[in-house]
Parts: sequence; C-alpha cells; structure tokens
Amino acid sequence: MRFAALASAAAVALMFSATCAAAQSPQSDPRGQRGRSPQEQQEENGGRSSAPRLAPLGRSAAAGPCPFVKVLYDAARYVELTDVSGPITIANVGFTGEIEGLVSDCAYQSDDPITVQARVQFNLGRGPRAQGDGLTYRYWIAVTERNRAVLDKQYFDLPVSFDGGDSTTVTQDQTIIIPRAEATTSGDNFEILVGFDVTPAMAEFNRSGSRFRVNAGTGAAQPPAQ
Repeated sequence: MRFAALASAAAVALMFSATCAAAQSPQSDPRGQRGRSPQEQQEENGGRSSAPRLAPLGRSAAAGPCPFVKVLYDAARYVELTDVSGPITIANVGFTGEIEGLVSDCAYQSDDPITVQARVQFNLGRGPRAQGDGLTYRYWIAVTERNRAVLDKQYFDLPVSFDGGDSTTVTQDQTIIIPRAEATTSGDNFEILVGFDVTPAMAEFNRSGSRFRVNAGTGAAQPPAQ
C-alpha cells in the first residue's frame, strides 16, 4: 500500500508491507519487566534487554545511518479494561498484550529509497474477563521526520488464537520503504514508531505506570515506582 506525505522539501511516498507472521508460541509464565518499552528496558539494564530474545535480522548494506526505530511508551501495552468506573483490578481485565521485542535493519545506496526491515515480538494474554478464545489485536507503525511531523501511519491487524491457553507470543516482520528527496538525505532524519491501537483509557493506564502480567491471572495492579 502506498501513501503520500511531505518531508522537508520533497514529497514522500511510504510503503508498508507485512512480510511474515511467525507461528504463535504459548507461554506458561510470561514474567518480565512491565510498563517500559524494549528500548527503556535495555537502557535500564546497562544495554542488555530483559525482553524475550528475538532473532536478529541479517545485516544489510546502507550508505548511512538507519532510521531510529522504537516503541511508543503510551502504546507499548494493551490492557482491555471492562470497567473503568471503579478501582482497576484484575477481575475486570480482558485481553492483554505487550510489545516485548523490536529489532530492525535498513539498506540504501546512492539516492535509492531507504528500506527498513523491522521485526516485532508481541506477548499476548487472556485475563479473567476475556470473551472467547481469540482476538484480533490492532497495531500501527508510523514514520516521522525525526522530532517533527508524522509522515504516515499504517494500521495492521494481528489475529491471535489462544487455543485454550492464557498467553502466547507472536512475531511479525514488516518492511517499510521511505523514498528520499536526494542522496544526501540520511536515515537518521527519520524515526519509526510502533504501538498498539489503544483507547484513551488504555493510554492513560500505560502512562500511570500501573501494570499486570500479560495474562493478568494473579496479583494486582502495581502503582508507579516512586
């Protein structure tokens, strides 16, 4: 699919393509750091991420730096709250999800477009109020001029079946093509953001720092660290 947007002094057409959806793998105990994007987890652990290991992408030839690729904090988790009028407890949590892994690489030469390969890992779960054995999650990828305007944003459906379990992991590959105005336009002029399609209430829950385990099966919402 193609889109039109403006970047600096040139018209830009962006192309997104889901190239691969890896088979789902069940999880028995999806513990880990919650409420932080994979990049934040890595920074807080001295450069070593505690997110589940993600297969690296093959290195490509690039004439310059690659675009920055990261998860938007407010949309890094998906927590379906069936009742937001009272205290937030596990009892009213439906389906949940977290973006737990993200790796990327890019390639471009001369004045060719920048081709970015991104691999995203999702940990997904069913809480006590989840209806049914599956859900089609929705997430998005946005391309921006770094620290400036959004050039384009594309939404993707992620159908998931839990097969009677409480949690699963899905990995999906995406290809993003960013044309450049001229050969001197490098990849670090752009930023690529990834996130779940969340409601305002979900985004506020994420910003608060409260969090559940992916399958929301035990424990209680944890307040932000002081």
